[in-house]
Amino acid sequence: MDIEIKLYTKERIPDVLAFERRLREEESFWGWEIDEKYISMVTASFDDPDFSSSLSLLAYADGQVVGRIDSTLIASHFDGSRKAYLDWICVLKSCRHMGVAQRLMNALRSALKEKQIDTLIGLTAENAEAQAFYRKLPDSVMRDTGIWIDIK
Repeated sequence: MDIEIKLYTKERIPDVLAFERRLREEESFWGWEIDEKYISMVTASFDDPDFSSSLSLLAYADGQVVGRIDSTLIASHFDGSRKAYLDWICVLKSCRHMGVAQRLMNALRSALKEKQIDTLIGLTAENAEAQAFYRKLPDSVMRDTGIWIDIK
């Protein structure tokens, strides 16, 4: 499979929406709908300065998005460091185990290195397929435990 990695830009939203729909056709457990509210929020995010530290990449094969990776930069007064948070990585089920996720991860690492970020932090999914992927990532170690806290 010939993979091309591209920056996720506002102009590529229709490609991502097609990906999201294909994702749900192949697996039905994603938990959010591709509705007008979702489309509106994603579209608005590209014009909102609060998202200037977001970095998202798309994997294309045969002109269609088959995977994506989303991250954000984190600057902390804790130790004066700048890190990145891996928010999401996903590949169509029909395109898994073909090197797509690895290509996305390598491209993200390169982009972060250019921004002088040396640490990428992520919460990992619990399913066995995701765990196997994360455990095979070079130059990484599983540590700590993640928690999701709702702000109400």
